[in-house]
Amino acid sequence: MAMGRYNRIDRKKTSSYCSTATIVVIVSACLIGVWIMMPLSPDPEGNGEASLGLTKGGKLQKANENYTGEYEDSLGHLGEDAVKGNDDQENMKDESNSDVQRNENAVEESGNAGDLGQEQTFEKTSSDDNGMEESHEQEEVESEKDEGSKHAEQESLWGDKESTRDEGANTSDQEESEETVDPDSVQADNEKSGAQGSSNDIKQGQEAERKTDVVAEHDVDKKTIGKGNSDGMKLQDGEENQSPEVSNNDLNGKTSESGLVDRADSFKEASTQTGAWSTQLGELENQTSPDKFSSSGDQSGYRWKLCKVTAGPDYIPCLDNIKAIRKIHSRSHYEHQERHCPEEAPTCLVPLPEGYRIPVKWPKSREKVWFANVPHKKLAEVKGHQNWVRVSGEYLIFPGGGTQFTHGAMRYIDFIQKTVADISWGKRTRVVLDVGCGVASFGGYLLDKNVITMSIAPKDVHEAQVQFALERGVPAISAVMGTKRLPFPGMAFDVVHCARCRISWHIEGGKLLLELDRVLRPGGYFVWSATPVYRKDPEDVGIWKAMSRLTKAMCWELVKIGKDKVNGVGVAIYRKPISNDCYEKRTENDPPMCQESDDANSVWYVPLEACIHKVPTDPSKRGSQWPTQWPSRLETLPYWLKDSEVGGNGKAAPKDFNDDYMHWKLVVANSYLNGIGIDWSSVRNVMDMKALYGGFAAALKDLQLWVMNVVPINTSDTLPIIYERGLIGVYHDWCESFNTYPRSYDLLHANHLFSDLKKRCNFVAVMAEVDRILRPEGWLVVRDDAETIVEVDSMAKSLQWKIQFSYSKDNQGLLCVQKTRWRPSEEEMVLSAMA
Repeated sequence: MAMGRYNRIDRKKTSSYCSTATIVVIVSACLIGVWIMMPLSPDPEGNGEASLGLTKGGKLQKANENYTGEYEDSLGHLGEDAVKGNDDQENMKDESNSDVQRNENAVEESGNAGDLGQEQTFEKTSSDDNGMEESHEQEEVESEKDEGSKHAEQESLWGDKESTRDEGANTSDQEESEETVDPDSVQADNEKSGAQGSSNDIKQGQEAERKTDVVAEHDVDKKTIGKGNSDGMKLQDGEENQSPEVSNNDLNGKTSESGLVDRADSFKEASTQTGAWSTQLGELENQTSPDKFSSSGDQSGYRWKLCKVTAGPDYIPCLDNIKAIRKIHSRSHYEHQERHCPEEAPTCLVPLPEGYRIPVKWPKSREKVWFANVPHKKLAEVKGHQNWVRVSGEYLIFPGGGTQFTHGAMRYIDFIQKTVADISWGKRTRVVLDVGCGVASFGGYLLDKNVITMSIAPKDVHEAQVQFALERGVPAISAVMGTKRLPFPGMAFDVVHCARCRISWHIEGGKLLLELDRVLRPGGYFVWSATPVYRKDPEDVGIWKAMSRLTKAMCWELVKIGKDKVNGVGVAIYRKPISNDCYEKRTENDPPMCQESDDANSVWYVPLEACIHKVPTDPSKRGSQWPTQWPSRLETLPYWLKDSEVGGNGKAAPKDFNDDYMHWKLVVANSYLNGIGIDWSSVRNVMDMKALYGGFAAALKDLQLWVMNVVPINTSDTLPIIYERGLIGVYHDWCESFNTYPRSYDLLHANHLFSDLKKRCNFVAVMAEVDRILRPEGWLVVRDDAETIVEVDSMAKSLQWKIQFSYSKDNQGLLCVQKTRWRPSEEEMVLSAMA
C-alpha cells in the first residue's frame, strides 16, 4: 500500500515533497526522542535502575563492596537484588514474568521503529532527484530512531514497571511489527548503538557475558527462587540463552551479578581442609574396624526403590542390622544396641508412616506432636503415670514429666540449681549431656535457660524415645553406654546428667563412669538422680556404697545431696577435679591413669578403657580454664588456639576462626535467610554435615532452632572448638548411616562435603541417607564445586525434589533443594535388616 501511494507522486514535485517530508520526520523524531529520553519517574517499589545497581546504559555495576574480608565468596554473599524475604517470593515470581513481558514489549517497539525506517527508505528510492545530503540526513534519522529504540528496550527491561511504549500505537501496527522484525537487523542495531557507548560499558557487557558463559558451561543456571515452586523461571535443557543479562541476572528473582561478591578464590580457600590438626580417620587406622569404603560407580539414570525392612518407616541401617546382631554371642555390655553397619550401605528409600503430616511447629511441638508421625503407644502405656507421654486423639501429648520429675522438668531444673548454685544454668553451664534421656523433657525445658543439651538413649525396649525427642524439636541421638566411646571429644560438657538411667556405673572397674569423666570438663558437674541416692533398701544401699568408693577413687568431690520433697527424690551432685593433685596423692593407682599416647579426643570405634585422663594444667592448654560465660562464649576466640597452629583452612588458627565466623555471618544474613527459597519459620532441627568451627550454627543463633554440628572423621578435628563455643556436635563417617531416626531434620547443610564423599563412598547411598534423615518438605543446601552441584542436582531431580535455587560461578556452586513426599512404588528387600 505504501509503495503504491508513493508511485503516484508527480516526479516534478518529488524533490520538494521529499524535502518537506524529511523535515517533518526529523522534527517528529526529535520530539519522540526527547520524550523517550526523559527521566523515569521515581520507582517507589525499588524496581528501577537505582535498585538494581545499574549504570545509565543498563550495564551491571558492582555492589556490596564494603566488606573486604578474606572469606568473601560469590556464592554466599548475595546482594540486595538476590536477597528477597520469604514473604516476597511469590512477588518475585510475578516480577520475573513481568520482566519477560517488558522484554517482549521492547522487541515490539524496536520493530515499530524499524517500520518507520522502511517508510523513509521507500521514499528515498522513489526520488531520482534526492542527493547525497538528503541521504545523509536520512541515515541520521534512522540512527536516531535506532538509539531511541535501544533506550526504550533498556527501560522496558530494567526500569519502572510502567511500559514506555506509545499508548496510542495501533494494535495492527504492533502485530505487523512482530511479524516483520528481523532478528539479525535488531542485533545489528544493538551493536551499532552499543558502539556509541563508552568503553567501560562495553567492558562491563563483556564481563557479564563471560560470567553467563561460566554458568551455562556447568549447566547450573536453572536458578529458581520461590516457596514451594519447582517449575518457576528456569532454562530447559537445550534452550539457548538469547539475552544473557536478562536470563542470568533478572529472570530468577533478581539474582544479579551486581549483588555477588567477586572473590571466588577466597571461597575455594574456605573449603580447603589442610589444617595440622589430627583427624578421627587417622586414629581409626590404628584400630581394628570393618572396611567401610566403596567406589561411586555409574549413577546416571538411577532408579530408586523402597526399603523393605522389618523396622519399616523407623529404619536406622547401622542400628537395625539384624543379620549382624544375631551373630553377637553376648549382650551383657549392650553390644546389640551399638553400631553394626551393613557391609554395603543401603541405596533404597525409607517409606513414610501412613498418614504422615508436616510436624507441629516449635514451640508448640514441645508439648504435642502428630501421633501419625510417631505411631507408637507402648511408651505411653508404660510411662504414662510418670507424665512422659500420653495419647490424645490425633496427638501425642508431653506433659513435661519424667521418672524423677513427675511434676514437671522445670521445677526439677530449678531444684538442681538451688542445690548447687554454681551450676548457674545458661551462664556458667551451657552444654549438657543427658544420659538415658527418655523423651528428652529435661533437655527440652533447659532450652528456656539458654542451655543446649545433647540427649542420648539407645534404640531399645523404650520404643522410639529419641524419635519422640526429635519430633518435638529437641536435640537427641541414639547412643548407648556400651563397649565403645561416645562420639564426643574429651572435656566437652559442662554438666552430665543421669536421672534414673538404670546404668550400673560401678561395675567392671567403673568403665562406664570413667567414660563420663572423659567427656566432662574439669570443674564440671555430674548430676545423678537415682534411687541409690535416697532409698534404703539393701540393693540401693549396696550400689550407693560401691559408687561412693568409685567416685572417691576417681577424685570426684561429692558437693551435695539434695532432697526434692515435691517429687520425692534425691540428687547427688559430684564435681570433677581441676588439677592432678588428688590423683598423685592416691595410695593405689586404681582406676589407673591413661597412657600418654591415649588421646581423649579419639573416639570413632575406639573401645572403652577403664582409665583416667589427666587434667591439663598448662594455662595454654584446653581444659585448664573454664570458658567465658554464655552468650559471649559463642563469639570468643578460645584461649588455647595459638598463632603457631594451622587451622582447618590452612591459615593461623586464631585468624582462621575469626574469618570463618565473619564469613558465615555474612553468608547467612545476605543470602541464606532471604535469597535461596527457605521458609525459616518451618525450620527447627538443623544439621551442619561438615561443621568445621561451628560458624554456620553460630550465625543462626538468633533463630528459634538448634544445630547438630557434624565433624567428619577425615577432616580436621575441630569438634572441641565447637563445644568450647557452647554448641553441640558429633564425629561421623558419612560413608555410614547416622544414629538418628528417619525424618529427623528440617534442614541439612553440606559445605564442600559431597565432592569428597564421591571419592570415598557410594554416592547413591549418601543421597539415600540424606533422604532418610531429612523430613518431607525439608531443605538441603549444598555448596561445592560445579561438577558436584550438577550431580546433586541430577540426583535430587531423580528423587522428585524441588530445585529452589541453583547458581554457579568460577567452578563453585550453591544449590538449595526441597524434599517432597514422593516415594517409589517398587520395593527392594534389605536382607541385613529382615528379621
